[in-house]
Amino acid sequence: MPTRLFLILFILLPSLSSRAAAPTTRPNLILILIDDLGWRDLHYAGSSFYETPNIDRLASQSVNFTNAYSACPVCAPTRASIMTGKYPVRVGITDIDHSSTGRLLSAPNIHNLPLSEITLAKALKPAGYATWHVGKWHLGSADFWPEHQGFDVNIAGTGTGMAPSHFSPYKNPKLPDGPAGEYLADRLTSEAISLIEHRDPTKPFFLNLWHFAVHIPLQAPEPLIQKYTKKAHDLGLDKQNPLVEGEPFPIVNKLSRHITRRIIQSNPIYAAMIENLDTNVGRLLKSLDDAGIADNTLIIFTSDNGGLSTAEGSPTSNAPARDGKGWIYDGGTRIPFLLHWPGHTTPGSACSTPITSPDIYPTLLAAANLPLPPTTLDGLSLLPLLNTPPSPLPRDTLFWHYPHYGNQGGTPASSIRASAWKLIEFYEDHHLELYNLIDDPGESHNLAAKFPDVANTLHQKLLTWQSSLHVKFPTTNPSFPKNP
Repeated sequence: MPTRLFLILFILLPSLSSRAAAPTTRPNLILILIDDLGWRDLHYAGSSFYETPNIDRLASQSVNFTNAYSACPVCAPTRASIMTGKYPVRVGITDIDHSSTGRLLSAPNIHNLPLSEITLAKALKPAGYATWHVGKWHLGSADFWPEHQGFDVNIAGTGTGMAPSHFSPYKNPKLPDGPAGEYLADRLTSEAISLIEHRDPTKPFFLNLWHFAVHIPLQAPEPLIQKYTKKAHDLGLDKQNPLVEGEPFPIVNKLSRHITRRIIQSNPIYAAMIENLDTNVGRLLKSLDDAGIADNTLIIFTSDNGGLSTAEGSPTSNAPARDGKGWIYDGGTRIPFLLHWPGHTTPGSACSTPITSPDIYPTLLAAANLPLPPTTLDGLSLLPLLNTPPSPLPRDTLFWHYPHYGNQGGTPASSIRASAWKLIEFYEDHHLELYNLIDDPGESHNLAAKFPDVANTLHQKLLTWQSSLHVKFPTTNPSFPKNP
């Protein structure tokens, strides 16, 4: 069948079938994406400092994917992968909107999510879904904002990667300022709740709620900061040095500075931001109960990359995972991931199958009983994992390609995970690192020399994958200082 005819049928058939069956039989879909939230930044996930009772309660009602990964250690590429169901390298967005230089020059990278992509919103609209984006977007300039990517509503979604302030005035062209002192996460949640309250009850909705928190700037309501300042004191955390100075930064504009790693969770402002987010998740869940639609709503709660732990204030620790945002190690890509769908998920259950951000796209389409678009996807629907017993996914490897320097200290690299094994190739010198993540979740014992056959097999799989996608690599920087 010609691609054009397939695309026409893809667009029209769900719309026609929705007239024969009440659209409300399809579930409402909510994706809650927290910016820079680490996999250990929640109480249910092991944090003893942060308090998240509402998210903990959601976890007790959900499937907890304990080996969930972002598609990239920084935000924009992961967001592109969520919107398209593809690895960032297939979309062409492999970095944020700037690239640092070190011994290497970063690989080429596009900054706008192509309008030719069939985004989640574009895929859901033909089936009668109302499509709402609320919060951070960071996928291009004005012509590429959510309203041009299939969303009926765009609140606060622009090309910016961070909020100038978490308090009003927000200086956001897609979000009118609120009263002085209004907090951004509170406002975004209120906007989302208003959309739910004023929805067309005959139509299902897709709410794409992408918070700006807990991304810097570190700002939170003062009473919560004081609460965690006292908690840190009561636990004796304020008497411990939470930061360890490490090696110099590898990028040109920071060569005189050193990477500073946080080793314990004790930052009161960051803890306050997390509790505020937790309160707002509780508000959103209550709105679903009040509207009588909680039982017909699928919720995914996750993050776009690992927690910020080595730079820019180093507000959190991802231990036992190594390092954090901007690094190819697990601290940069390991994320929380909850899937809640009443009648389909077993409350309080856990799934250890490794999953990744592109899986969100086919999962939501499958839940809505919609066909996949006529394009190549890298993600897989997670619904088979909800079966009793779970049905295995037809996949045994996950891949990452980050040919850039992170602002947080990471260097250009690619990696592959297969079962318990993870292999990394670092491009400054092309050395390989091999880890068994079951035995060594902190990636502290490089086993490449001890298990050369495993390292070679995984490296060949990585090279084959890269070749199939025609990936771009960093190149030598002729201007790098000879004696930095």
